[in-house]
Amino acid sequence: MQNREDPRPWDEVLEENVSDKPQYATDAPAGAALIAQAMERREGAGRYKAMQSIMDWDRSRLAYRAVKRAFDIVFSSVALVAIAIPSLILAAAIRLESEGSPFYSQIRVGQTRLDGSLSTFRMWKFRSMYKDADERLAELKGLNEIAGAMFKMRDDPRVTRIGRFIRKHSIDEFPQFLNVFLGQMSVVGPRPPLPNEVAEYTEYDLQRLAVKPGITGLWQVTERNSTGFDGMVRRDLEYIAKRGIVMDLKIVLLTVLEVFNGSDAY
Repeated sequence: MQNREDPRPWDEVLEENVSDKPQYATDAPAGAALIAQAMERREGAGRYKAMQSIMDWDRSRLAYRAVKRAFDIVFSSVALVAIAIPSLILAAAIRLESEGSPFYSQIRVGQTRLDGSLSTFRMWKFRSMYKDADERLAELKGLNEIAGAMFKMRDDPRVTRIGRFIRKHSIDEFPQFLNVFLGQMSVVGPRPPLPNEVAEYTEYDLQRLAVKPGITGLWQVTERNSTGFDGMVRRDLEYIAKRGIVMDLKIVLLTVLEVFNGSDAY
């Protein structure tokens, strides 16, 4: 992925672009048409400014946003109750296989605030790797199988036996229903990136942070392991432009099918 040429910190550039964005007409075309216009821009900065109309359009959809939050609260509450006892059993199994806490947390970047600044939160997962996984990442960087600002490796030696199973069925993500209940995440939305990944984002890539991150999303149920970082950004922006109640429900249903069938996630 190309690094931007502007020498200033990326958060300063983001804040400047947000404050200088042009005013758009209230009868702007639907999100699908807006994203088509943005994707036609070849330069990152031009694409970034074109995406501002999509952000304005999405923020004006108060009814959808209220329904989405209500769904998140109800769905996450039911999920947390349903997985309470199975989670205790799984936590014990994880601890028996390898030392360390059965839960793993990371600081992730959340939704862009209205003033252009970025929010962070602590995201929780069931631990699927050995205790020293973070320390061993540096030695595996050269084996990254995904182009761009993220790391993916199919046969990652840091993953435990139980970890491979819970990753395949996305069970490792279940503790994030707590993040959803607290309002830090949504059930459906772009996956929240690490701060060091966001540091490599272009101004255009930052647009995937325009909405609240989610446990699952369009990228996960379409091209999860068949595309790189640019493909993920494209899918995330497509979701932001087209998202609605029907699309969210379809993604949830497809995700449930993948949990049972196994998505071969890595």
